[in-house]
Amino acid sequence: MGEKLLHLLSELNTEARNPETEYLDQLDPLSLLQRLNEQDSRASEAVKEALPEIRKVVEMAAASFRNGGRLIYVGAGTSGRLGVLDAAECPPTFGTDPAQVVGLIAGGPPSLLRSKEGIEDDPEQGALDLAELDAGPSDTVIGISASHRTPYTVGAIEEAERRSCSTAFVTSNPEVQVPGDCVIRLLTGPEAITGSTRMKAGTAQKMTLNMISTAAMVLTGKVYGNLMVDLRPLSDKLVERSRGMVMALTDLKYDEARELLSSAEGRVKTALLMHWAGLGFEEAEEKLRNSGGILRTACDDSSCD
Repeated sequence: MGEKLLHLLSELNTEARNPETEYLDQLDPLSLLQRLNEQDSRASEAVKEALPEIRKVVEMAAASFRNGGRLIYVGAGTSGRLGVLDAAECPPTFGTDPAQVVGLIAGGPPSLLRSKEGIEDDPEQGALDLAELDAGPSDTVIGISASHRTPYTVGAIEEAERRSCSTAFVTSNPEVQVPGDCVIRLLTGPEAITGSTRMKAGTAQKMTLNMISTAAMVLTGKVYGNLMVDLRPLSDKLVERSRGMVMALTDLKYDEARELLSSAEGRVKTALLMHWAGLGFEEAEEKLRNSGGILRTACDDSSCD
């Protein structure tokens, strides 16, 4: 690509020099931090401006979950790591199967710990990695690339389109052409350190992925009120959090909540439905299955007190 690539990069907002940070190396430590913080504060505003597009992607992901499909993130470098991170945090938070939310990163798992330059330049590898997941029409695939041009990511999204997946693309540049049914543009502007999109562009990406997965989980019954009632109690902290939720939503004392959860095999939603509707374990489980896992619907169908 050579000079052609340099010209392409020079036209990107994320590669421009930021006039507000041109003299970072001349600032004292506190002034330096204040300047960086001022830049970071713009990430939230960029996400706010993109909420209409984020809503569309949330609805796509929720539809995939309801149809037994997956949410698949694809990226390289920082963008890829953020996708993998969001995917990894869904099972303990929402009790999901690890295969329901998946993160693909250029270079595979080793790239999570050590950056590998150049591996992002292969669009065919992006397509192959997505093909290995056997992605299909029930899946939502989201490409993440601040610059918009990362070949690995573009290749994966183009493959997702060929496979009739629902597709989206997250970028921090305006008016650039990218594949995908929906484009989320997080316009954070030039970075404090020129081209270092792990900074406010990455922060905006992290916020956006949090919102997509969390909102899709809420829409599919993984949350009751603001409580993560589908969590898996796989640590002492999560066991106690489960008991605390049951106590907060019932009149039960600590030991009573512990016994109820034990009879519900540690499942908070099942325990609550058993208590509220006077059901046994199997009947409560069936009610939840019939309601699509949504506790409020199961309660409405079971005359909960």
